[in-house]
Amino acid sequence: MAEINSRKAAIVGCGFVGSASAFALMECGLFSEMVLIDADRNRAEGEALDISHGLPFSKPMQIYAGDYSDISDAAVVIVTAGAGQKPGETRLDLVKKNVSIFRSVIPQIARYNKDGILLIVANPVDILTYAAAKLSGFPENRVFGSGTVLDTARLKYLLGGHLGVDSRSIHAFIIGEHGDSEIAAWSSANVSGVPIHDFCEMRGHFEHEKAMIEIAENVKNSAYEIIEKKKATYYGIAMSVKRICEAIVRDEKSILPVSSIQNTGEISGVALSMPTIVGKHGVEGAVPIRLDDKEKAALKESADTLRAVIEDVLDN
Repeated sequence: MAEINSRKAAIVGCGFVGSASAFALMECGLFSEMVLIDADRNRAEGEALDISHGLPFSKPMQIYAGDYSDISDAAVVIVTAGAGQKPGETRLDLVKKNVSIFRSVIPQIARYNKDGILLIVANPVDILTYAAAKLSGFPENRVFGSGTVLDTARLKYLLGGHLGVDSRSIHAFIIGEHGDSEIAAWSSANVSGVPIHDFCEMRGHFEHEKAMIEIAENVKNSAYEIIEKKKATYYGIAMSVKRICEAIVRDEKSILPVSSIQNTGEISGVALSMPTIVGKHGVEGAVPIRLDDKEKAALKESADTLRAVIEDVLDN
């Protein structure tokens, strides 16, 4: 095995999400080398060429199409390969198709790269993160998914608009499944240290229950709305991939709600999203945020939903 190059990334899958992620990573200058892999070699070559032509406006970088042998020294292998979500289809509806794809893709990655980080982006991301950990044999800290990083950004964006404040000053998380059973963790939400309900009242909003339900529903249904309008979502998730890669490559120890295998009490044997310290070794520890009893029950329900799918699809 080649020595890991911390400035190299590999993207497996060059559909909308993979190519948008490649573009976002080129723009930010985080990596100096990036290999694109796709079952359709022509597609990978076309994306690599198209993105490369913009390099004079960005930072020096080598971008090329390759095969699995080219990932041996990649610090981060980003897996977006899989069938896309169709209008009216839930992320969990995708599961059998994409687990089947992962059964061929993940062992290939593990064959050539033993020491990198496996970042799963394909949906349903929680099930596929669990599948990737089992199929790769990688330590669990080095296999995690994009999880609810994008859902959390959507929550902050909508709250920023609701409160008339910079979304970057809002500290709030979507936790659990990246999907229909996700939970907005309102109990720990705050704006620059001010509890969310207090800040709402400072801004003239008093109908907390109604607003919480409406905003959480809008976050949950965002992807469905975008897919209905333009057939796919890819820019938001591409920026989420870039943000996660920054935390890894710069060893930032940033707290991000990535999806990783949980091993704590009732929430175990399943991959889902919780606030997590992310650095150069991957997942470096969970951050226990305050949840009320209702949120704890919803989180357990989300875990049970995912576990049932895992048992149905992976354990049979």
